[in-house]
Amino acid sequence: MNTKLLILILLKVYNSSGGPYFYRESYKSDVIYQIVTDRFFDGNTQNNDPSESPHLYDPTKTEWKLYWGGDFAGIERKLMYLRDLGITALWISPPIDNTNVMVSYVGIPNGAYHGYWARDFQRPEEHFGTWAEFDSLVAAAHRVGMKIVLDWAPNHTSPADPLDPSFAEMGAIYNNGDYVADYVNDTHRWFHHNGGIEDWDDAYESQYLNIADLADFDHSNALVNDYMRESLLTWIKHGIDGIRVDAIKHMTRGWQTAMADQVNSLMPMFMFGEWYLQDFKNPLYTDAIRFSNESGISQLDFLLNRSLRDTFIFNHTFQELEDALRLTETDYAYEHNLVTFIDNHDMPRFLTENNQTSLLHLALAFLFTVRGTPCVYYGLEQYLHNDTSGGSDPWNRPMMKSFDTTTTAFRLIKILSALKQGHPALQFGQHQLISLDHEMYVYERTFGTSVVLVAINKSDKTHQLTELQTQLPKGVYDDQLYGLLKGYRIDVDSNRKISINLPPGSASIWSYIEQESAFPIIGSVAPVQFRSGNRVAIDGSGFGNRQGTVSFGHTPSLIETWSNNRVLVTVPNITAGHTDVTVTLSNGSKSNSYSVRVLSGPQIPVTFIYNNIPVNNDSHNRVYLSGNVFELGNWSSDPKVVQGPMFLSQNGTQWFFTVSLPASTNIQFKYFVINNNIITWEQGTNRTYTVPANGVGKVVVERFII
Repeated sequence: MNTKLLILILLKVYNSSGGPYFYRESYKSDVIYQIVTDRFFDGNTQNNDPSESPHLYDPTKTEWKLYWGGDFAGIERKLMYLRDLGITALWISPPIDNTNVMVSYVGIPNGAYHGYWARDFQRPEEHFGTWAEFDSLVAAAHRVGMKIVLDWAPNHTSPADPLDPSFAEMGAIYNNGDYVADYVNDTHRWFHHNGGIEDWDDAYESQYLNIADLADFDHSNALVNDYMRESLLTWIKHGIDGIRVDAIKHMTRGWQTAMADQVNSLMPMFMFGEWYLQDFKNPLYTDAIRFSNESGISQLDFLLNRSLRDTFIFNHTFQELEDALRLTETDYAYEHNLVTFIDNHDMPRFLTENNQTSLLHLALAFLFTVRGTPCVYYGLEQYLHNDTSGGSDPWNRPMMKSFDTTTTAFRLIKILSALKQGHPALQFGQHQLISLDHEMYVYERTFGTSVVLVAINKSDKTHQLTELQTQLPKGVYDDQLYGLLKGYRIDVDSNRKISINLPPGSASIWSYIEQESAFPIIGSVAPVQFRSGNRVAIDGSGFGNRQGTVSFGHTPSLIETWSNNRVLVTVPNITAGHTDVTVTLSNGSKSNSYSVRVLSGPQIPVTFIYNNIPVNNDSHNRVYLSGNVFELGNWSSDPKVVQGPMFLSQNGTQWFFTVSLPASTNIQFKYFVINNNIITWEQGTNRTYTVPANGVGKVVVERFII
């Protein structure tokens, strides 16, 4: 499709769905609600057992791995319930067409009710509804101020068994109904054929082997790349507002960076992905951090999730939560973009692990008042859980049983959501520890002079605290939870000090919002990675109602819209690399600086292959790529900046790595080896390569000097 025509189409969708004031770039003021579509509500019984994929529906709802009837129409019918809950964004399970046949594991029937066994990325799953029903859901959500987040799973298709060609659909992939390939009849090599992952903490295995026998795409194949890009554009044209990318750990950062650039160049929207990290000692921790900082795709905050669950479910000390916040604050460049959560579709629910609703309420108070965008797993507000076999998959995905708006959890989320959406300190503020011990935690979030003070006591005794220093101005402050969790009113003296008595099992929130900032403050720039000519949103406060200047480095940008707390701009023509964004008012008042990443141009995934580099593949040797563009590190030898370490192929003859590079650009590059901190560069003149204008690229080096 002609690029200019496509942009016009997307802008039409953008404007019809709320225009520039329906913010898609940043979710810092949003509350996400994660829905397993099949298990939420059955709005159209006619699609329960479709003729195109019969016998995958279980009306008795006793076969936990078959369809139970939830659909797009069901979500639409419950939008007012969700709006009343305070939800502003709906993350729905993958809506694309999934396998049409039953898969049997150890005699247990399996259907793709979860959405993660793709068959055709260009069509919606018939059990969930038609394009018309999906479009109706999107339009209805937009009318009530909600965004639709697409769960996108481009890593794989469905189960395949190369030793049994009759098994299931053998990972077959279709393009709008037309057969393309499958794992056995793979003449054009759509899939990797390297076996299954054994070491989940090995970077090579994670990216180039398959997950649980699912047919694993080879994204370096131009056919796969083009298919995925076109398919994603199809869903964007149907009005989605954000993208949750499944299994980001299992695809190359280079390919995903190019994908994110494609989205942000057409219709900027928030993207976040799933990279499971058990703890800070995970061998791929550094890889996960770099992905979040450089790909243009944020992450679900599994590290904070682990600490949250340890603290509130298993009675670990609050110090673990404080440490997690400080470590992620240090390592993540954009920790405020992380999506935080208590439980999800891949872990036992909170109440399965510890069936104390009082502790769940305290966990919610914490979730909504720390940095990041809170995500509520469907039914949490109804205390939904099933404890069969420890409550893991699939028992963590029961059918939604109630839509009661009077539960304590429902009322609590509603209050917390309003606070999150209305308070800049909870959207952009820095975290400041006030006091803590094993069972008591007091902290503050501040943005400018806006303040939120939070106190949580999870013990069975009262905690008395005196002479605590706060940023709240002198005055009397009511509990923003209206006493729902035993909170109460406090007095702040002229020295900004307070004394509090925290009742057992309580949480209190006190807040102050400045009426008008005397100077501009930037809280967010979104996206944080882009290129010249892209649209970028700057959020904060004190921008005033008259236009000033937004500069990228020293270069002013084109202003599209301007309000007191948000400015939309077009990025000027500037040099690629790290740069600072600032807002300057007409009176000369200048904001803080916000660091962002500027790409060199439209991004193309390029795979570099070196044949027979004479380097032993052991723990002492690491091979990296460097070159003359920002994406290759501008000739740096710092492994945190350049690309790598490169992988060694299974046959031990090829070193390779996929990076994202600017299209139609002549680049120079070399590899270097780090051995026990000694750096050895490839000898000879710089190698050159011209990146293609579109598709994917490949560089094969046969001869070298070292």
